[in-house]
Amino acid sequence: MKSKLIAFAVFASVFLNSCNTVDDLLSFNISNDTTIEIKSTSPINLPTEIVTPDVTTNSSAEFENNKTRASLVKDVKLKTLKLSITDPEGKSFSFLKEIHLYISTNANDEIELAYQTNISSTSNTIDLICTSERLDQYIKADKYTIRTKVTLKETLTQNVKVKANMNFRVTADPF
Repeated sequence: MKSKLIAFAVFASVFLNSCNTVDDLLSFNISNDTTIEIKSTSPINLPTEIVTPDVTTNSSAEFENNKTRASLVKDVKLKTLKLSITDPEGKSFSFLKEIHLYISTNANDEIELAYQTNISSTSNTIDLICTSERLDQYIKADKYTIRTKVTLKETLTQNVKVKANMNFRVTADPF
């Protein structure tokens, strides 16, 4: 009986590891950037909404480069979303209390993508907390919209431009 349990444990371990290896072989990353401009006229301690220009995806080319196509995509999740202040130089995120980013397309409802609350960073970069939402339909689209909601804790004397770098993990079947 003991040898059967050991054999089963070895088989289960090999099977689970091979499943992870297969998933890794069928997974790849897609990165997209957008710029968010926070106006100096934004009120303190009140949420302000910012709509960015549509983000054009290069997903069709990315799918093809990874030997798949949109119809074979099984799962897309946001893995990282990093914000970096690009202007003014030397500005930190100390002015920001919280931030929420939402994604939508013409064909898909808006969902929360990532957020950070109680920000106390004195750096010019911050990592947001990614939601676990499935983003297949958004990344398969030709373009999507990012809406940002910010709450400031300090008055801004000039506009602040922030680059949002989004890294998506895609799992798909090969063609």
